[in-house]
Amino acid sequence: MKLSPKVLKILLIVVLLGFGIGFYMQDVKHEESTAHAWKANRYNLDCFNKIMEYNNKMNSSNWRVLKDSIDQQLDTLMILRFRKEVDSLDDAEPQAYSDQVEVHASFMPQ
Repeated sequence: MKLSPKVLKILLIVVLLGFGIGFYMQDVKHEESTAHAWKANRYNLDCFNKIMEYNNKMNSSNWRVLKDSIDQQLDTLMILRFRKEVDSLDDAEPQAYSDQVEVHASFMPQ
């Protein structure tokens, strides 16, 4: 198959145009992901700065109060976690009970 110079020029233009569009789209997506990364980094940096500020406020006189506050927050988190687990057990309990009944029924003498 012979390709004329005109067809080769058209193919070359199409290939270059494809690469150009691909580079442009890659650049757009890169800018998008960079913006999200900067936003996440600013949020993480704000959290880190709050922790550092909290840490700098600690000294021997207020350590007990701050420790109690931390313990209370951890207790709250543990209670919430326990409630979530109990709720998930309540949802799963009827299924487990029916499975248990089936197992016991299979061992009964016939």
